Amino acid sequence: MGVSPLVWGITIAVILGLFIFDFFAHVRVPHAPTLKESGFWSAVYITIALLFGGFVWWKYGGTYGGEYYAGFVTEKALSVDNLFVFVIIMSKFAVPKEYQQKVLLLGIVMALVLRGLFIAVGAAAINAYSWVFYLFGAFLIVTAIKLLRESDDPVEHEEDRESRLERFVKKHLRTHDEYDGDKLFTRVGGKRLATPMLMVLIVIGFTDVLFALDSIPAIYGLTQEAYLVFTANAFALMGLRQLYFLLGGLLDRLVYLSYGLSFILVFIGVKLVLHALHENTLPFINGGEHVSVPEVSTPLSLSIIVGTLVITTIASLISSKRADTHGVRSPELEK
Repeated sequence: MGVSPLVWGITIAVILGLFIFDFFAHVRVPHAPTLKESGFWSAVYITIALLFGGFVWWKYGGTYGGEYYAGFVTEKALSVDNLFVFVIIMSKFAVPKEYQQKVLLLGIVMALVLRGLFIAVGAAAINAYSWVFYLFGAFLIVTAIKLLRESDDPVEHEEDRESRLERFVKKHLRTHDEYDGDKLFTRVGGKRLATPMLMVLIVIGFTDVLFALDSIPAIYGLTQEAYLVFTANAFALMGLRQLYFLLGGLLDRLVYLSYGLSFILVFIGVKLVLHALHENTLPFINGGEHVSVPEVSTPLSLSIIVGTLVITTIASLISSKRADTHGVRSPELEK
């Protein structure tokens, strides 16, 4: 692809600039955003992401443009599932709505930094060892199975993880049970104590690590270009805060989202294994020679990913509507 250091520098500067703008324009003064505000800025950030894809298409060609769009759609879908976890975290710690924006933005910045590190490590591993695709593929398939198993009661599984982390943090930090505005630390009786806001930030940061472990191998299954992996992740995370407030109660209606994401992860996992076989260098597989297997094209990948998300969303909304019509909550809606 041949992305110059100058293009890398400009891209990172623009992304950082957008996050800084977001903080000073919307987050610095605590408030609960309206649906109109959230909807407008969600549309703005999605438009920026799509326009950037157009730039990639124009500058580097349709192949890389298609890889970027496939990566962006996949990462955005995974981020929507992440929002459900954020809802659980905010509810469990009873974070006041006017302070949720700050926690979310800091969490998203942390996620971008962590993913940047994972992307760099992943790129180095891929360049050095082609067999790493076997590991990525197997990991995604295992992750998909785990996601399906936890789909019966994601709230219980997530709260169990949070409780273990909360106990660990309280064991090593002096904490206070009450919020002090949006401060991370407060003073009580002359002692400096961590507020629940810091606890929430730590939990979200830890959750972001888990999300990165899933999402980075997934997008490397769609493109091996570190520049596209980074930008697709960055633009998928951008606007996530607004999307959190925009979707709100709609999240619990996407009852089949976990199934759709599981299918996408399995599909990408299989695609990675096929690619690994095609590039095989392991001596115990076909004598270290390449294996003649079909490879999935980028247009087909994009079609399957988008089609799965559309079908999953429509089926979820139909199921939710039927449950409301009959006055019965489906088991999935009780999550």
